[in-house]
Amino acid sequence: MSAPFDLGGYILHHMQDSHQWRLPFLPPLQLPSFLSLHGLMLIIAAIVLIIIFCFVYDKKARVPRRFTNLLELLVIFIRDEIAVKSIGKEDGRRMTPFLCTMFFFILTLNLMGLIPIFSSTATANPNVTGALAFFTLCFMIFGTLYKGGLQGFKNALVPAGVPKGILVILVPIEFFGLFIKTGALMIRLFANMLAGHMVILAMLGLVLLLGFVALPSVILAVCVGVLEIFIAFLQAYIFTMLTAVFIGQMYHPHH
Repeated sequence: MSAPFDLGGYILHHMQDSHQWRLPFLPPLQLPSFLSLHGLMLIIAAIVLIIIFCFVYDKKARVPRRFTNLLELLVIFIRDEIAVKSIGKEDGRRMTPFLCTMFFFILTLNLMGLIPIFSSTATANPNVTGALAFFTLCFMIFGTLYKGGLQGFKNALVPAGVPKGILVILVPIEFFGLFIKTGALMIRLFANMLAGHMVILAMLGLVLLLGFVALPSVILAVCVGVLEIFIAFLQAYIFTMLTAVFIGQMYHPHH
């Protein structure tokens, strides 16, 4: 008698990081010990972005068309609607390359996770999202120190006009709030991408568990997959926007 199908194990197997790249219809590809599957996805995403912006993007076109026009539209949106509005005109323009890199990198990783050949979503790994949030934390702390020195960092943690007795409680809260904000960034992106893929895998796993009776769940999985495309863009936008907001709060604490 065959063992019952383990749906929970099936989902966890496809969500966890590993040293095997399971390609459709092919035997698993063993990765070297120093490189995990999610690490490979990060490298592939970086290569894809380099190819897009160095070779596909038409820098010489006077009137941008098609894909070049889409890229410029996204970059201008990030610069004007996220960076400048959250950090200020001068600092916002300086931070635009970082914010664009963050947006396009997260978006590429999110979309790659929806393609069966990649079979893994790096942004569903808290180590990956934690590393991205760490860059935000570095700009919040070291960027503020570089811009305003110790006095500027102090002004960001000590609200103006607050009685000294309350500052004893408020300053530690503001300081630990830096880590709480970036921790929320990490969890938000990780949890949303993980949950969406778990729902899709659960619906597809029902077919293996129940057979043809569960075929309608495939239609639901396709609908959730289409929704995941929207979520891929949304989560990249939210992460980038909150990064700009948190940095702006540190750079300009009294505005």
